[in-house]
Order: sequence, then structure tokens, then C-alpha cells
Amino acid sequence: MQAVSGVLLLVYFRPGPEAYDSVRQITYDIDFGWLIRSVHSWSANLMVFAVFVHMFSVFFMKAYRKPREFGWWSGLALLGLTMVFGFSGYLLPMDELAFFATKVGLEIPASIPVLGPALVNLIRGGLEVNEFTVQRFFALHVVVLPAFFIGALGFHLWLVQRHGNAVPPSEDRKPPAERHSVPFFPHFVIKDLAMWLIALNVMAILAALFPWGLGPQADPIQPAPLGIHPEWYFMSQFQALKVLGHWFPGMAGEALGIALFTIGGALWGLIPLYDTTTAKGRRARAATWFGLIALAGLAALTVWGYLDKAA
Repeated sequence: MQAVSGVLLLVYFRPGPEAYDSVRQITYDIDFGWLIRSVHSWSANLMVFAVFVHMFSVFFMKAYRKPREFGWWSGLALLGLTMVFGFSGYLLPMDELAFFATKVGLEIPASIPVLGPALVNLIRGGLEVNEFTVQRFFALHVVVLPAFFIGALGFHLWLVQRHGNAVPPSEDRKPPAERHSVPFFPHFVIKDLAMWLIALNVMAILAALFPWGLGPQADPIQPAPLGIHPEWYFMSQFQALKVLGHWFPGMAGEALGIALFTIGGALWGLIPLYDTTTAKGRRARAATWFGLIALAGLAALTVWGYLDKAA
């Protein structure tokens, strides 16, 4: 759905100074343009949500254990690419919300000591978010990211075919003859098609009943409206940096936040090396608690970020 709706939007979208006017034309003038744009936006958010659900289901099913370590690592790479997909596409309409939310979102990588500011300036194409940033984000969104994503996805699916789908630990402990299974065709195919139908209906209902709006055109001279924040999948990092910045003013809070994200991300990625198939029960329980704490922390910080009205 992202590819099909994206190609249709590509026909009318004009990156650069005319980005806002082209999105306004798509939304209000082109027949069914509002629907295609809504499908693209809602399916993007549902895609990010689905990847997060998949990651945590893989984690709690212990499906990262040998021989599926590279499946876990390639899956994390796909998660990162998906989030960058969402972030790069969010700016393209260049309305007020997209403009200031992108500025706020870029503060997260800009907090990285030494390399952060230079990296953000390279991404923006200068010191401020402007039409050059839109052109760079557009090239990233429609050319660079798809190329990397297709390669990573192909590798990930090849690993799934090579090692097979993981089963819950309770089933894995049973002898192969006692494991519950169903034939792929027609039983599993019918269930899979049913889930496709449900997913497409959810997306269609959201796109039709809650069409993606377009705010006023961004004015870089004006101050950012109150309550501006990045998209929901970056909200936990943003809120953590904001809270730590209040507790530890100056660079100390930002450095502490980046350090915590880095350490947490490294531990999350290296979990297959800790909780192995030969590890004892203590390690498996510790890994499960680590996942529960990570899930609760992400959810709590995200909700807190939306409820926190402080500037």
C-alpha cells in the first residue's frame, strides 16, 4: 500500500519551494487525492506500529535465539529504516505541524556530542529546515531508503525461509511429533487472507472517516505553536530528553539521555548473545523482564509526552 499510494502521490508532488502547494492541490483539487494521501499516511503509521508489535512478539517468543540471531539483527535494521521512512515523509507537506515537528525531531540526533550537529546540518542541507531540506528528505524517502529497505527485507525473508518460523517456547520444548501444526494450504492461507482483509478494512476506515489533514503553510519566521512534538514513534526519546534536560540543565541532560539510549539500544540488539538456547532459566527470565521494562518504559514515556503540556 505504501508503494502503490506513494507512486500515485509522486505524480503530483513537487519537492522544494512548491511542496506545500502541490500537497494542497493533491488534497483539495485532484479527484480522490485526499483519499490516496490518507491511505499513504495511515498505512505508514500502521506499518510502524506493526513493526513494533512484531519486534516485541519476536522478543517475548525468544525467536532471536540461535540460529535466528541474524533474523533479529536484520529485523532491527528494518525497524530503523521504517522509522526513518516515517520521519523523512512527515516533512514533505511542509505545513506548520510538519515543519516544526521536524525541527523538534532533529534536536534528538543534534544532541549527540561532537558528531550530532554536523550530521543534522548535513541532513538539513544547512542550518535551518527549508526547501533544500525537503529536497533531501524527498530523495531519501523515495530513492535511498527503498533501495536499502528492499535489500534488508530480502535478506530478512531469506533467513525466515532458511530457518523456518519460530514457535513459542512451550511448543519448542515438546518432541516434534507432539507439536501442534496446521497445513499451509488451505488452512494457514485462509487465516492469513482473513488477517489481510481485516488490516485493509481498518486502513480503509481510518483513511475514509479520518482523512489526513493539511494545516497552514509553514512560516519559519513565526514561533513554534505550543505542543509541537515529533511523531508518536519518536515521542519516548523526545520526552526522555526533555525530562532529563529539566533535571540536569545544559549539556549534561542531553549527554545522559543519549548515553542511556545508546546503552539500552546496544543491550536490546545484543540480547541473542545473552539469552541463548544453551542459557539457563535465569538468563531467559532476566531477558523477559528486560523486555517488559523496555515496553512499559516506551509506553509510559509516549503517553507522558502527549499529556505533558510544558513547553
